[in-house]
Amino acid sequence: MVLAVATFASVRSANASAKIAESALQEQRRPILVNSRMDDPVQKIGFADGQWLRVDGGYAAIAHENGNVYLAMSLRNVGSGIAVLQGWYVWPDQQVGPRPHAPVDEFRMLTRDLLIPAGDIGLWQGAIRDAEDATHGHVASALRERRAFAVDILYGDGVGGQRSISRFGMVPAGDDGGWLGTVVRHWNLDGPALR
Repeated sequence: MVLAVATFASVRSANASAKIAESALQEQRRPILVNSRMDDPVQKIGFADGQWLRVDGGYAAIAHENGNVYLAMSLRNVGSGIAVLQGWYVWPDQQVGPRPHAPVDEFRMLTRDLLIPAGDIGLWQGAIRDAEDATHGHVASALRERRAFAVDILYGDGVGGQRSISRFGMVPAGDDGGWLGTVVRHWNLDGPALR
């Protein structure tokens, strides 16, 4: 009987230790995306059709050229793991306050792999080439009217887990046509809620 109790206690202790170790490993791989800093370097971002955008640190870029809408943003990964960008969703307005994210199956999936190393800068980019797409109209009018809107970015860690969504405000800045990209909220899809 004593041996059975000791074995049971040992197994429970081992399970608890394994859970703690697994949680620590996940934290070592967790990415968290925010806007880059103003003193981060300029990035030149190319699209498959030859369009290029230049994005300063802390900023976003938007262009409406040849009937296509192009968006890009300079990002920083403040987490401890590689961020693997997966998809994006554009809101026609700022989305301030506690509004939930869109369903993941409504996100536009990226057509190229975008990775942002831990503690470093990287980029997000998206294009809308269908003028009949409602989002095309939302972004084109926001650009024309210099009106803020929001973009949700879906990403995960380097092994395909820990999916998260970070919402960024795209806010007009200055008289030169610039746009700030500012982080607003974060959601953890594959683990405990952040709040």
